[in-house]
Amino acid sequence: MQDMQARLEKLRRDAAECALIRDLATDPKKRELFARLADHLDVLASAVEQAIRESGGSEISPDLPPRP
Repeated sequence: MQDMQARLEKLRRDAAECALIRDLATDPKKRELFARLADHLDVLASAVEQAIRESGGSEISPDLPPRP
């Protein structure tokens, strides 16, 4: 369970980093690429979060932002 929790946290961090890069990018193609990456990583994080819940591990870290 801790492994899944660690993966979830990494996916959330990576999504946030991609969103930051997207916001700082001046090239429209790079902006679009990093926006898609951030969205995809967010979807993956949500899937991991759901898997944790379904496996009975309701101890999702309270410091993680809730999924919009």
